[in-house]
This record gives sequence, structure tokens and C-alpha cells, in this order.
Amino acid sequence: MELWFSEFHAPDVKHSIRINRHLYSQKSNYQQIDIFDTPEFGRVLTLDGNVMLTERDEFIYDEMITHVPMSVHPNIRDVLVIGAGDGGVVKELTRYDTIEQIDLVEMDPLVIEACRIYLPENACRLDDERVHIYYDNALRFIRKRHCAYDLIIVDSTDPFGPSEGYFTREFYGICYNALRDDGIMVNQQGSPFYKQDAEAMQRSHQRIVNTFPISRVYQAHIPTYAAGYWLFGFASKKFHPLDDFDAAAWNKLNLETKYYTTRLHIGSFYLPAFLEKMLEEVE
Repeated sequence: MELWFSEFHAPDVKHSIRINRHLYSQKSNYQQIDIFDTPEFGRVLTLDGNVMLTERDEFIYDEMITHVPMSVHPNIRDVLVIGAGDGGVVKELTRYDTIEQIDLVEMDPLVIEACRIYLPENACRLDDERVHIYYDNALRFIRKRHCAYDLIIVDSTDPFGPSEGYFTREFYGICYNALRDDGIMVNQQGSPFYKQDAEAMQRSHQRIVNTFPISRVYQAHIPTYAAGYWLFGFASKKFHPLDDFDAAAWNKLNLETKYYTTRLHIGSFYLPAFLEKMLEEVE
């Protein structure tokens, strides 16, 4: 008998992946956590029935949410990562010797515990001496920080359920206060394709635009996410993602990547007409 995992991308659209084995299933205090082994995408982490990452395409998300801001800000030392309990974003950040501290705030200890066991390639740098893990509500944690970070990466789940509070104007204001005068915030902005996702993306973008003097959206192709089309937000007090982008300096680092390049960096900010219109409607 074949076993399949299916996720609703929209009320009338499902994305299905055939699975070999159901490796892990646990209901935490916050959410349902499952890890599957699949023939096409390797191991797959889902939270409340939604795909968070697969071994096959996680590098796209982690590289784009990390290397874009790292190639713009010339002096990132202190980083806050919200969510990302799988460790993928932390793994990318630890490749930079110039980073001195990475605070990871994850509300659910079971996510980190499960990923350490079943997704060790992602979680392999969580024990780096620069990484400090806090099991806490991100809003409560950030309120206590003022001018503490050069970069904040918001790697939350979609703006429904436990992560809904990470897409409010209050939250973005708290992040603004936690950043230094030249700080950058990068967040996942979801997909602009299906109606519910598109409306959530517009609400989020509008709130960020009203909080930060510089706010841009960029894109990536991630096969297992809704419509295979994903957006990220870049917001800063000082740096523009293209005008202040230093391709030569980043290339000198000789970091090997599978998706991100300095050429792609520029192209990712050139958006299709329908998306430009959607963003202009709320700016």
C-alpha cells in the first residue's frame, strides 16, 4: 500500500508527497510535529500538517534568507533568529567568521529535539559556541532587547495559528527597537499566488513599510512551498538591498552555495508585474 502526505496549499489545491516511512510524530504544547522519509524529497518536517522543510530544497530558503542581508550589511556581529528550530538558518550564519553571537529563539523545544535526531544535517551547528538557544515567546524575548542586534531573521511559520503574532505591526516595531541604527530585518513573506496567502503577504508588507524607512520584497523558487513561489521581506534602517549591495566583498568570502549567487541577489528583487501591483496597493 502506498502512503502519501498531503498539504492544502489552498482550499481547492493539495500538494502530495509519497512517503516511505513516518519517522516521528509528537504533539507538543504548541503544535503537531511530524517527520517523514520520502523517496523524492528525503526527510520532510511538517508542523500542524504544513511542510516546513525538506532535505531536497531547504538550502534554497536558508541561503536566501541568510546571504541576502549578509551581503548588504558590512559589519554584522550580533544576530537574532526567530523560529528556525531545525537549525538550517543557524548553519548558514555560522559560516561567517565575523559573526560573534547568534541568539536563536524557538518556542517549542520538541522541534529542536526532533531535528537534532532526524535532521542532523540541518541541526549540526546548533552547538556552535556562538549560538545561544532560548525557549521563549519571541515577542516577550525581544521586548527586553534594545539596539542589541545588527540582523534579525524572522523564520516563522505562516501567519496563522501560533505564529500569527509575528506578522503584526507591534511585532515589527519591537524588532525595529531591537536593531541597531543600521540594522536589517529579514522575514519570510509567504507566497503571493493563492488568495489567502496573497492577502496575508500584503498585510505584512504594509505593516513593515509603515515601520522601516527601507522595505523591499524579493523572491525565490521553492518547489515544496505554496505554488513553488516564495517571498522574503528585507527591511532596514539604513541599508538598501541593491544600492548598498557589495557583490565583490561577498564573493571574496568564497562561500560555496547551491542557490544564492550575487547575480541572483540582484535578480531576486526584480518582481513580476502582478506582484509589483499588489505591493503598490498597500504601500
